[in-house]
Amino acid sequence: MKRFHAHVHVEDLAQSIAFYSKLFDAQPARVETDYAKWMLEDPRINFAISTRGAKPGLDHFGMQTDDAGELATLKARAEAADMALLDEGSTTCCYARSEKHWVTDPQGIAWEHFHTLGDIPVFNEASQPAAAGACCAPAAESAPAVARPACCGPATAAPTKATCC
Repeated sequence: MKRFHAHVHVEDLAQSIAFYSKLFDAQPARVETDYAKWMLEDPRINFAISTRGAKPGLDHFGMQTDDAGELATLKARAEAADMALLDEGSTTCCYARSEKHWVTDPQGIAWEHFHTLGDIPVFNEASQPAAAGACCAPAAESAPAVARPACCGPATAAPTKATCC
């Protein structure tokens, strides 16, 4: 079974944790100095917030799979639809080790498809400083090149492999 995922950048983590904990009537499953995540069952969502973004707001959506087979199905569906696909394979980001790939919708919103393999004690294991930036989604195909957080390197007109996630 898949779980919907949304990642939002916030300015004040403590204030946002308090708000979302009340909204969801649940405490986060994971809290770090720059990140919090709720793994809700009703609705079935992996909702994450972090202070790592350039500005507050939506970073990306996604689908988290329970197994590698579901992830392969999502990848095959994206490939069959002739979507530009960024296959990161095994990577670390958001305090987790996972297999993932990305697609970008026509509006430029990144969608992450991933299967979590386990937790890690740091935001990512990239050689970049931990404060470098949030999870890296591919740039939209039609979007102009713009600066990305340091963990990602510069954005390009076509999706390229990000160095963090």
